[in-house]
Amino acid sequence: MQKYKSKQLNQLNIISYNLKFNKAFGELDTLIEQHDSDILCIQECYTKQLPDTIGSLQLFDATKSGHLGLAIYARPDRFERVYSESCLLDTTLYEKILYQKLLSQERERLLFAELHDKKTDKTFNVASFHATHLVTPNSMRRRQIENAYRALGREKPTPTIMVGDYNYPLFKKQLKYFIESYGYEMLLSDQPTYKSMIFKGHFDFVTAFNARVEAVKTLPRGLSDHMPILVQAAI
Repeated sequence: MQKYKSKQLNQLNIISYNLKFNKAFGELDTLIEQHDSDILCIQECYTKQLPDTIGSLQLFDATKSGHLGLAIYARPDRFERVYSESCLLDTTLYEKILYQKLLSQERERLLFAELHDKKTDKTFNVASFHATHLVTPNSMRRRQIENAYRALGREKPTPTIMVGDYNYPLFKKQLKYFIESYGYEMLLSDQPTYKSMIFKGHFDFVTAFNARVEAVKTLPRGLSDHMPILVQAAI
């Protein structure tokens, strides 16, 4: 398999992966090594069982509520965590009640960390995001994206890269306009990230603010129903 290497000082390789109830957790070490990953953002991981390190990456933070959640790993020799926070991304009361009634759970949907890059002496935000399931309307996911941007500090010029499972396979054009209205750029990978008998499309992608995303690649499918993506960016 081809190995992607950061060519310049300010380049980052970020992997995002929905592990499908932690089923694909054992693949992470190989993915990190094969793609020279600087940062790993995961969704649907067993947060209470996370190791301190995976390959060359160190656990910087994870969500606290529930058994399944989000986590961010990064290279400790390159990055220093300045601040991190997780958020529920509450929407309207009606949608919150609907979601809890359908899935009987509520969990943190955003985990972000402000990182200081010791190589470039620059600070930026990286976020792992997981929107609600397709049983809820697109309007709920748009509101969660909006709340995520607010939590990340839209008024600040800090470069931000938010990756994850947006659960938005249809009506991408309207979503793109919505995201751009908040000053972010929406970028899809070169191949679909989810395939089933019902859906095929880009569920997992990246939105970025004040950061240059050079490529987004869909990596080969493993044990998850989602394919991981590799984001090559520059801060």
